[in-house]
Amino acid sequence: MAINSINTPADLAEMLAKTGQGDRQAFAQLYQATSAKLFGLALRILASRDLAEEALQDAFVKIWHSADTYKADKAAVMTWMTAIVRNRCLDLLRAAPKEQGLNEDESFDDWANDDMGPMETAATRSDTKALMQCMKQLAPLQRQAFALSYFHGLAHEQLALQLAQPLGTVKTWLRRGLETLKNCMGASGISEQR
Repeated sequence: MAINSINTPADLAEMLAKTGQGDRQAFAQLYQATSAKLFGLALRILASRDLAEEALQDAFVKIWHSADTYKADKAAVMTWMTAIVRNRCLDLLRAAPKEQGLNEDESFDDWANDDMGPMETAATRSDTKALMQCMKQLAPLQRQAFALSYFHGLAHEQLALQLAQPLGTVKTWLRRGLETLKNCMGASGISEQR
């Protein structure tokens, strides 16, 4: 199995199974095959390269130690790994919610690479860039709620569980955030920002 080839879910499952048996080479291949996409997710959630790197490192340590507990009948490998990264990101957001914010000096284009998936590709479109600019106006956990809802399709109840917040709070964040985003996107010239 070549590291640079497009890895199928079966390839990832094989790498994870071998990782669960302590195979360091399989773990390295798993990291090589998935780290770029998982880092992109962490960066979108945390909006900080340093925190995203920390989250990714912590997540891969957990993946190494938990690989033998993975159950193929519960979730696909990438889904399982994404949940680990997302949960670590949420832990970091909860630990320092006031310190989080989009880095003004860093563009979302800075972390894009040639092998972008559909979500990464969407982030390069000008309307999505405008949306990302508008999302700077939202509080970190509110921005997280939107990301989980949009990118992962979580319902209100799932968001409340994932963010460990009351359902009413999550609904209020989304309602007020949506109004903020609509106003920002409707402002003149926002779509021209690049």
